Amino acid sequence: MADNILSHFGSFYFIGIGGVSMSALARFAVLSKKKVGGSDRDITSAAALKSYGIKIFPCGTRALEGYEVVVYTDAIPDCDPELRLARSLNKVVIPRVKFLAAVCKCFSRVTAVSGCHGKTTCTSMLASIYYAAGKRFSAHIGGNSLQFSNFCSFGNDYFITEACEYKKNFLSLRPDCAVVLNTDADHLECYGSESELYACYRKFAARADCAVVPYGGLSSDVPGAVSFGGDSRADFCCREFPCGRGLYSFELSAFAKSLGTINLNVPGRHNVSNALAAAAAASTEGIEFLYIKRGLEEFEGVERRMQLLGNLGGVRCVADYAHHPAEISAAIRTAEKITDGKLYVVFQPHTYSRTKNLFKQFVSALSDVRRLLIYRTYAAREYFDEEGCAFTLSRAIKKSRYGECPEDILKFISAAVDGDTVLFLGAGDIYFIARGLVNSAAENN
Repeated sequence: MADNILSHFGSFYFIGIGGVSMSALARFAVLSKKKVGGSDRDITSAAALKSYGIKIFPCGTRALEGYEVVVYTDAIPDCDPELRLARSLNKVVIPRVKFLAAVCKCFSRVTAVSGCHGKTTCTSMLASIYYAAGKRFSAHIGGNSLQFSNFCSFGNDYFITEACEYKKNFLSLRPDCAVVLNTDADHLECYGSESELYACYRKFAARADCAVVPYGGLSSDVPGAVSFGGDSRADFCCREFPCGRGLYSFELSAFAKSLGTINLNVPGRHNVSNALAAAAAASTEGIEFLYIKRGLEEFEGVERRMQLLGNLGGVRCVADYAHHPAEISAAIRTAEKITDGKLYVVFQPHTYSRTKNLFKQFVSALSDVRRLLIYRTYAAREYFDEEGCAFTLSRAIKKSRYGECPEDILKFISAAVDGDTVLFLGAGDIYFIARGLVNSAAENN
């Protein structure tokens, strides 16, 4: 039933509609001329959806009674009152990924981007390439692209989407082109082991008509896969050139033939890898280098990816979504290149389980930071676990401080001066806390 859900039903209710993925899917439902409503604990996060004709309700109402299908996110527990009500009323109840799978069936070609990190950036880069090429496409983005927000619709020939590995969600999708950016360990509370996680990435890649994967490992384990990487033996490879202030250019080669040079306008060496994957995926879908180059060079970036928030007492404030040790290391390296003075880092762990499962890696990624504050954990869907809490992580890193409230952040950066940079890291509410501090400082000046 879920595969044909968009043709079978005319009304959809989203529990957790303010989420970045859910709000994008709700907008697609509206474009499909469906009656759409939803609820969220944070009404303000969903308020913008009203302009699309979507009705927003507070949690705990019986508003879903007026809708045929109820869609919920993984963040919603089974004990949620609205979810229990929907089931008691025998509504059609499906998880977010099943709705996404149904959306995919509305398009001629689907490209799905997976990986522990880089998904939102690569998906946004692909959207920029397809836009430059004048393709009829739509994109479902797991963050806010500065060009396209979290959703855009220019036609139904191609669909570009993120494929989240949490709870093996990406295995519900059957894309024509499957992109795997990396297979770093994460969500081990769902998989149990790194080998099981890797096996699922391999399964995801193998089920697509075309797979774009990192050179080595998966490129050997997935027959017919197109590989990308810095190694000259990769199908799509590059020679990179630092341009200063954290920016890079690179010469792109495909199957041992040089195609030309691409000049990125977003900082970070890791973005060369994201761009290389996007170029490989676009090329396999028949897009010419001219448009790949134009799309990548016109790519403006993504909210919360090395985003300049403003100044706090003359000190530059930058926010990044990094919440995995590998992402943290990359973000810190980039921040060091773009700051003229000292670097202050405020990191908020995202979930107790991730911190606990990757504890040694977090310590390793953060131990060399000279000015570090570990902010209270953003629990998301989880309950307190002392072994994976921010205070425990802070105690394991000798030079770090622990912060419980915004005032602790202000005390931490009180010694910063003009030319210094504060880097706010994390996937939780640290971004909004940082924005609040910056906006408050601006209002008081």
